[in-house]
Amino acid sequence: MTEPLSSASVSETVVDRVRYLMSLRNLSQRSLASILRLDPSNLSKVLNGRLPFTEGLVNRIVADLGVSKPWLRDGIGLPFDKPVAARDVMLDSPLAPVHVCGGIPVYDLDVTAGCRSLEALFGETRPIGTVNLPEIPSDAHIVKVRGDSMCPRIVNGGYVAVRRINDCRNIFWGQIYVVELEEYRMVKYLRRHPDPSMVVLHSDNPSYDDMDVARTDIRSLYLVEAILNYEVS
Repeated sequence: MTEPLSSASVSETVVDRVRYLMSLRNLSQRSLASILRLDPSNLSKVLNGRLPFTEGLVNRIVADLGVSKPWLRDGIGLPFDKPVAARDVMLDSPLAPVHVCGGIPVYDLDVTAGCRSLEALFGETRPIGTVNLPEIPSDAHIVKVRGDSMCPRIVNGGYVAVRRINDCRNIFWGQIYVVELEEYRMVKYLRRHPDPSMVVLHSDNPSYDDMDVARTDIRSLYLVEAILNYEVS
């Protein structure tokens, strides 16, 4: 971590705002530590005032949660410059879609498998059912995620609700997307690259390295609107 913030009063209000974010995102202290790749005991000490809240930790929260830095550090403005994406929905049992009028279609598709466009697959594949999730846009589609590159945020076998972005130039930095390249699809955080012609694809699992990808290599993007986690063996 870097140098602590300049005053105890600032540190206390930052802690209050972090606790607000945890409540907003339904995150436990352990879940937040996993997302930030921190030791849970160290994060606990920071939140309880036994360790200083540093600029480095502020920057990490800004990058990993897509939060406004002026809001987090100084209480200026709103926590998110854009609407919060990827709502977390914890499931106690596997998703059991049924066909309901006006529901969101659920597909028995692994979003990371194959290289054909999701748009084509949605047009050709019959959904296994639908679910009613009022907080998710009606034009979203729900698909599975296999693999552990986005664990613990998205568990192996969890579902995501995705919505296609018509203009790939409009990226919500720090949010999770399905990224379609010529030869494969991935679910990743998108981060700014120092070179504006590139983007950084970031995994939640620290065992996976970041990937630098040219914007021109991205065939299409789907914003992850919600994460519906259910752990499978």
